[in-house]
Amino acid sequence: MKIGRFIPAVFAGLALSVGVALPAAAAVEEPFFSLQNVEAVVTLAFVLFVGVLIYYKVPGLLTGMLDKRAVGIREELEEARALREEAQTILASYERKQKEVVEHSKEIVVHAKAEAATAALQAKEELKQSIARRLKAAEDQIVSAQAAAVREVRDTAIAVAVAAAGDVIASSMTAKQGGELIDAAIGEVGSKLN
Repeated sequence: MKIGRFIPAVFAGLALSVGVALPAAAAVEEPFFSLQNVEAVVTLAFVLFVGVLIYYKVPGLLTGMLDKRAVGIREELEEARALREEAQTILASYERKQKEVVEHSKEIVVHAKAEAATAALQAKEELKQSIARRLKAAEDQIVSAQAAAVREVRDTAIAVAVAAAGDVIASSMTAKQGGELIDAAIGEVGSKLN
């Protein structure tokens, strides 16, 4: 709606008020068109002023300026509306990205928990295997130590038995029997070497 349509209506209203004021001024005792009558001079000056404004097309200039201003305001409103829509679009985009980041971080946490559980199970299994290996090594060492102890005891028993047998033989044998025993042992060794 253009503002220029209202300006002629305003001037028409002013002219009507001047037309109403003239007869009212005529009822006064002084003549209306005398320079002594202040109302007449003001009315005449106002009519001349309005006439000059109309002659120089001031109402058209004013309406043009007001129309330009209205168009400028309308453009600013459209620009503000477009900026608002763009801001809402950007806000929605950032909210969507924030939701995606939150979901992604939840997935990362779930994945990390699953990996931690898997790593814990693997560590338990490796610990069990390590304990089993150490137990086996300890058992092997115990068996080896038992075998060594048994050998040592047997060797000691043999040495003690041989020494005891040597003592018994030496005390119960005569020199002649000892010589015969030595000769038999030498013959046995000789036959085994050939």
